[in-house]
Amino acid sequence: MANQLAAVLGTGQTHYVAKRHDVSMAGLVREAIDRAMEDARVGWDDIDAVVIGKAPDLFEGSMMPELAMSDALGANGKPLLRVHTAGSVGGSTAVVASSLVKSGVHKRVLTVAWEKQSESNAMWALSTPIPFHMPVGAGAGGYFAPHVRSYIRRSGAPDHIGAMVAVKDRLNGSLNPYAHLKQPDITLESVQASQMLWDPIRYDETCPSSDGACAMVIGNEEAAGQVTTDGREVAWIHATAMRTEPTTFAGRDQVNPQAGRDAAAALWQAAGIKDPLDEIDVAEIYVPFSWFEPMWLENLGFVSEGEGWKLTEAGETAIGGRLPLNASGGVLSSNPIGASGMIRFAESAMQVMHRAGDHQVKDARKALGHAYGGGSQYFSMWVVGSDRPNN
Repeated sequence: MANQLAAVLGTGQTHYVAKRHDVSMAGLVREAIDRAMEDARVGWDDIDAVVIGKAPDLFEGSMMPELAMSDALGANGKPLLRVHTAGSVGGSTAVVASSLVKSGVHKRVLTVAWEKQSESNAMWALSTPIPFHMPVGAGAGGYFAPHVRSYIRRSGAPDHIGAMVAVKDRLNGSLNPYAHLKQPDITLESVQASQMLWDPIRYDETCPSSDGACAMVIGNEEAAGQVTTDGREVAWIHATAMRTEPTTFAGRDQVNPQAGRDAAAALWQAAGIKDPLDEIDVAEIYVPFSWFEPMWLENLGFVSEGEGWKLTEAGETAIGGRLPLNASGGVLSSNPIGASGMIRFAESAMQVMHRAGDHQVKDARKALGHAYGGGSQYFSMWVVGSDRPNN
């Protein structure tokens, strides 16, 4: 039964907003689950296992909520597995779910990730006091701003690159019905005039705090065949990769982390991709602060070190460019942290299934989904395609 092909059969998302006071956590996840199952045209009897992911429990002040949610998740009497790899968890959860299908253990797996940040405070949760944690005290932005400054110094990137990314992603988000932030009138000047939060990261170059959930149904070749027989497309999973490194060690490069480079190299090799910039049609990468677009372009091997910002500046990462990045609006437009990685994976699948609506990239046949987490130490990614993989 081993070495099955696996494919995304359907995806589902909630609308992402600052506060969902109208539903419980269970109600929130069911919105995404119901939409994913409807998209995949499956019922509960078709689901063999459930794999869930969410960020640290302090992010919403509920310890191990899955203990009370097995019923809402449709997991009663079925295997239920929770994954946790900090901010990359949505991606890691999808990788784990796909591995259960690829290995032949299950025919169809439902995977869902979520966050209800309005019920706690992520800034507080990320500022755990000494001796339990390194002194950060300013949440993710305070932690990552020095890395951005290092990138600018090393690459010689001009100051406006971050603002360019913010404009692109928020304009893309205005095309996405699920996006939290919609700013169709955003301009380079308005971003540059927004408040400085963590030098050089300005307010409009920063992700929001969102409530929301994302789900996918992943199935084997037989399950995929039942979808394609109906004349609908699936997103074949060509390759997956995950890599990890410690938060701190002597000589660590936090601008271009080794774990990210290793994960990308393994992914491209497994997918049979020689030139990712030429062969990937669209990518959804985890960019919570705008400067991470050029940084991750280099880390993922699309361009050589110091060249990422040039691709951004040339407009090549916009819809219609050589490598459209975050056509959905990305993390800069919607950020339910536990789900943010899975949204990248689901959106990449939607692109190659040609179900992305107004933010569909024309002729997208092969896509990258990417997530990172922790102190840029956990990486998860996959390549999905309209065509069955050769391997």
